[in-house]
This record gives sequence, structure tokens and C-alpha cells, in this order.
Amino acid sequence: MSQIGVSPRGAERFWVIVLLLPTLLGLALGAFGSIAATIGISLFQWDLLSPAKWVGFDNYLALPENRNFLKALGNTALFSAIYVPATLSISLVVAVLLNQRIRGVSLFRLIYFIPVVTSPTAVGLVWTWIYSKDKGVLNAIITTFGGDPVHWLGSDMALYSVVIVNVWGAIGEGMIIFLGGLQAIPRDVYEAATIDGASRFQQFLAVTIPMLLPSIFFQAVLCTIHAFQAFDYVYILTQTGNGGSSLPMLVFNIYREGFNYFRMGNASAQSVVLAVIVLSLTLIYSRLNKRWGQQR
Repeated sequence: MSQIGVSPRGAERFWVIVLLLPTLLGLALGAFGSIAATIGISLFQWDLLSPAKWVGFDNYLALPENRNFLKALGNTALFSAIYVPATLSISLVVAVLLNQRIRGVSLFRLIYFIPVVTSPTAVGLVWTWIYSKDKGVLNAIITTFGGDPVHWLGSDMALYSVVIVNVWGAIGEGMIIFLGGLQAIPRDVYEAATIDGASRFQQFLAVTIPMLLPSIFFQAVLCTIHAFQAFDYVYILTQTGNGGSSLPMLVFNIYREGFNYFRMGNASAQSVVLAVIVLSLTLIYSRLNKRWGQQR
């Protein structure tokens, strides 16, 4: 059996290693090195000023009694439970609509993708103005029709307000992924379904969804990672005057523990727990993908 591809030989191997060395060093020091450092710091009590003190697993054992951590974990879980299915479903609908042969479809795709490449700081400031209780656009519309102003970024509404902004910013990414999957589906499959008398909606359920399962699982992994790592919009939209947040989430809590209170060991322990949660969910998605996503 012939081997596909070309493998470097002799002196070529040396130059391949030389060219790859900067990337490999960056990966080793930047990725694996930071992971090892985070795990190591989580075993110490350290405020960046005084010498680090070995505490073993005390930082981890203290997390179940840490109210701020538990609240942030609960907010992150609830945020993810809303954000992931909303982003998946809306991105899929938009991708299906923009997969049609209509005039100006490329422009519409560009418009939906713009939020993905726009600065989160700029976007957050604009949405802060929209959500403002006193001079916000939403409350101006509500009061025009005789309603009372709503504190959109208060503790009662902050979760839903931040979810809306994050979903709005992530639709473009999901749209691109689903568009790639949709355009890979053979047209003759739809033609055969049409001949069998299947309606557009029946074709969507019986053909589009099953054929898109690998893309759906892949996007679900990305959305889950983004949800548990949500920080930019949370920080900009919900930050309070005392350095807290009306919607504290895991990454925000880690940031506050590390850089406001200088409890680096506690912050690192929370980071490790966050990484374990994301890794576990990713493995679950991978197992489900192997079971259903590849059985088409």
C-alpha cells in the first residue's frame, strides 16, 4: 500500500525542527508551562508580596465553604444553560436562512459575522448605554409607551441582559460553522426527500439535523467553553462601584480573587476547578459525538 504524503529526510528533518522550534517552545512555556504554574500556585498561600506558604490542598478544601465561589459557579451554570442552547438554535436558524440562493446573501453573512471580530470593549460600552436605567435606549422606548424604567443590569435582570449580549456576539461564529456543514450536505439527498413527499420542515428534521450533528456537537463544545470563560461583557456590563459585580461569574471571581484581593492560591485553585469542569464537559460532548454524531 502506497503511503500518502511526503516525510522529511536527512537534513530536511533538521530544518523542520528548527522552523517548528519557536512554536513548540511557545506551546511548552505558554500553554503547558502556565498550566503547571497554576496547579503549583494553587497549593500555596501567596499574595505576590510575601513569600509563598505551602498549604497543600487547603485552597481546594475551602472552596465548598466559599460563598463567592459557589455563587459564581451557580451563575455560570445558569448562564451556560441559557447561553448554549440559545446560541446553537439561533445560529442554526440564521445559517439555514443564509444558505439560500438570494440576492445579497454575502452581505447578510458579513453583517451577522461583524460582532465576532468587533472589540468586546466597544460592544460592551454600546450595550451599557442601551441598558442604562436613566438614559438607555430600551428604557426610553418603554417609558414612551407608558411603562416604568427597568434596571437591566441590576441583580434581578443582569443574567438575562448579559446572555442576550453574549448570544448576539456569538451568532456569527456558529453561523459560519453551520454554513460549512450545510454546504457539505449533498443536494441529491434533499431531492430524494422531495420526491418522497417530505416538506421543507420534514427535510430539516430528517435530513439537515442528522447530517449536521458533528457540526452541532463541535459548536456545542465551543459554546460551552465560551460560556464558562465569559468575562469581557460580564466585567464591562455588570461591574459595580466597589469592584464587585451584579452578576459574579467564575472567571470574574477568579480575576477578583487574584488581582483585587491578591489571593493567588485561591484564584489558581478556582482556575483548576474551572479547567476540570470544561474538560469534563468536552469529554462528554466527545463521547456523545462518537455515539450519535458519527452514526449518520
